[in-house]
Amino acid sequence: MQQRGVHSPISRRRVPMSSPNRKLSYSLAINEAFHQTMEQDDSVMLIGQGVKSPWYVGNTALGLISRFGEARVIDTPVSENAMTGAAVGAALAGMRPVVVHPRMDFMLYAFDPIINEAANWHYMNGGRLPVPVVVWGVINRAGEQGAQHSQALHAMFAHVPGLKVVMPATPYDAKGLMVAAIRDDNPVVFIDDRWLYNTEEHVPEEIYSVPIGKGIVRRKGKDITVVAVSYLVKEALQAAEILAQDGIEVEVVDPRTIKPLDEELILDSVRKTGRAVIADGGWKSYGVAAEISAVIAENCLSSLKSNIVRVTLPDLPAPASRTLEQAYYPRAAEIVAAVRKALL
Repeated sequence: MQQRGVHSPISRRRVPMSSPNRKLSYSLAINEAFHQTMEQDDSVMLIGQGVKSPWYVGNTALGLISRFGEARVIDTPVSENAMTGAAVGAALAGMRPVVVHPRMDFMLYAFDPIINEAANWHYMNGGRLPVPVVVWGVINRAGEQGAQHSQALHAMFAHVPGLKVVMPATPYDAKGLMVAAIRDDNPVVFIDDRWLYNTEEHVPEEIYSVPIGKGIVRRKGKDITVVAVSYLVKEALQAAEILAQDGIEVEVVDPRTIKPLDEELILDSVRKTGRAVIADGGWKSYGVAAEISAVIAENCLSSLKSNIVRVTLPDLPAPASRTLEQAYYPRAAEIVAAVRKALL
């Protein structure tokens, strides 16, 4: 397999990698991960609807087809089952495909190749046959898109044995976790939130990976732990700033990967603070917040000074009204209220 360099044209047009001021948006960080992994490894390919368009999916495909050609950037018909099945087949044949679902709602059409095929092969073949496929789903919250175009289905995939599920909250992690997912020898479901696409931060130009299954403490505190997933990490940090004005020190934990979950990181924080709020952009019942709450209750119940509080979507489909959307999606204010409730 031909190996090449690891720097993309996107990178070279920006500030040199030696500068700490070099910033990329979340979407361009994903784009850079594609450029660098595809340059390094000829088996990496991108499959999906609209990937020929440079602006599609927030510019994440910018420059790929002109650089790597239609054999490795494959625009497909509108058939989620077929394109995902093709990606799984390509992985079984030795490629490292990324198949993109610009609206993860329609990943439901691809349950068979993802869950019945890709997730099971490792177990059915005693670990001898890898399935290095990345199934990339985008959550399209708000924008008056309604119930069928804005669902967050990450808990469904995290329920399935054989699937890893990552949800980066920052540009740095978006690049690093995409690289790690592409390099993984078994299926990874990479889920991002379009609300994050315009966020910017320092992203190193060199290729790097963020370990799957390792979370991070985004802010240290002693009074309460807030475990936040995806876009709610940003909201949790804003909530922590608000609460700090009242002398409340919030520790914000970002799991980065929801399966396998970095349980020890979460438990260490909760044992220290004695209180926990879980913020997840999925539905409340049977969701990721419920799973994290169960992990805490099963492992450090005696450390808790108050009940665990969850901040989630209500158990209702997303509305199409802009006014109702403002009430539907949790933000910093809901996290602030949850923290105050847990501190009573």
